[in-house]
Amino acid sequence: MPAAARPNKWLITISVTFGTLMGAIDSSVVNVAIPHIRGAVGASVDEITWVSTGYIIATVLVMPVVAWLGRRLGRKNVYQACMVLFVLSSAFCGLARSLGSLVFFRILQGAGAGGLQPTEQAILRETFPLEEQATAMSVFGLAVMIGPALGPTLGGWIVDNYSWPWIFYVNVPVGAVGLILVQRFVHDPEFLVEGRAAARREAIDYLGLLLLSVGLGALQLLLERGDQDDWFASHTIQALAVVAFFTLAAFVIHELTTEHPIVDLSVLKDKTFAAGTFIGGVLGLALFGSIFMLPLFFQDLRGLTAEQSGIELMPRTLMMVVMMPIAGYLFNRLGARILVVLGLGVGGWAAWSMKGFTLDSSMWDMVLPQAIQGAAFSFTFVALSTAALAHVPREKMSQATGLYNLVRNIGASIGTAMVAVFFERSQAYARADLVRHLSPTRPLVQERLHGIIALLAGKFGHASPQTALRLLDAMLSRQVALLSFERTFAFVGLAFLVSIPLVVLLENVKPSRGSRVVLEAE
Repeated sequence: MPAAARPNKWLITISVTFGTLMGAIDSSVVNVAIPHIRGAVGASVDEITWVSTGYIIATVLVMPVVAWLGRRLGRKNVYQACMVLFVLSSAFCGLARSLGSLVFFRILQGAGAGGLQPTEQAILRETFPLEEQATAMSVFGLAVMIGPALGPTLGGWIVDNYSWPWIFYVNVPVGAVGLILVQRFVHDPEFLVEGRAAARREAIDYLGLLLLSVGLGALQLLLERGDQDDWFASHTIQALAVVAFFTLAAFVIHELTTEHPIVDLSVLKDKTFAAGTFIGGVLGLALFGSIFMLPLFFQDLRGLTAEQSGIELMPRTLMMVVMMPIAGYLFNRLGARILVVLGLGVGGWAAWSMKGFTLDSSMWDMVLPQAIQGAAFSFTFVALSTAALAHVPREKMSQATGLYNLVRNIGASIGTAMVAVFFERSQAYARADLVRHLSPTRPLVQERLHGIIALLAGKFGHASPQTALRLLDAMLSRQVALLSFERTFAFVGLAFLVSIPLVVLLENVKPSRGSRVVLEAE
């Protein structure tokens, strides 16, 4: 194809972003529909969690093997196959009327979504010239970061106005448009086409694939189910931890010694990529831990619906939309280190300020920290994803993007789990501390109980001491939850700030005025 006839880079970008955005949205869109789905399929609270858990585990399992599939089958073919799998399984999810079939098709849907993110990132890295890599990563970041934030709002609106199957059906027409665009505008690079025949002749690393599947599956299942099963008090969680540790250790050793690994870990020899990937995983702890807490605060304490809480989260989402392109521009001027430090510092301050949220906080009090944190997320994501992949050879780009996205997703899962544990422990400590001051013999407690009884009697005609005690306990529970949210937001803020020293591991990648990426002198 003549160079002049090559499709416009923005048409390619729009084409491959459809799938990534849908996959990111579907990671969270189902959460608000869980009560409706549970009634439709007749599942218990414990069983219905597999609708989300199966999707996430499948997504993580597919990410690291996408590059291997792309070498053998072609990157465009793999992307289209993943899109078809995602769209078809979405339709069958909407049609499912039993728990088993719904979980099965959600796993297939997650497998399709897992192939879309790293493939889009690799395509964008090769589509944009080197001096515009930050712009490419800002576009990728819009889909990856905004999708999970939009999911609950979109899901709540669909469920309220239509019915829960439509959160899956909506993927069909959107996915069809994406497929047509990819078929028309996306093409594999020459080096990938030329190397496809040789890749097919390579022996398949069955042992590596088995170890990877078992290890990542056990790790992700541990993180998803740990809080529900009381972590290491559960023999199941203990067994999963042992399996994950030994199989993943064996996988690394095997991949470093086998001739044709299914995951090429040699990309980690690039210090910039290794450091950026490691920092990205650590940041997942802080970034997604914060995303996890705010909906709980809005719904559990402020009594908002899922759709309303999604609207409350929109300032952060809108700020990310605005700031992602600006972050790409700033990266070209400031380089990676300054932008990451700025993002971490501002993000930490915003999370720390959220610990001041109360039931009486005004909308502005809650909007400003979220908006500032959205800007911080944009700075950090664009700088890290651009710098980490700056020196990876293009023939290894799919391997690198698969690993990068895998580590980021695992970091997000670990962060969510850590924040959930910290919140639960904080509730236990706060309740024990406050209960000590609520002895019935204390004059202040007696005075409060008498006041509650008088209030109830004036409103309903009569009231018992037991009713007053239950109401006092409910008031105590709300204060316990408020204190726990305060401490957890502070914990997330500290996680941002503690991550700042890790930036010294990251070489200060910065585009030159020409067409190449350079490393600034120390």
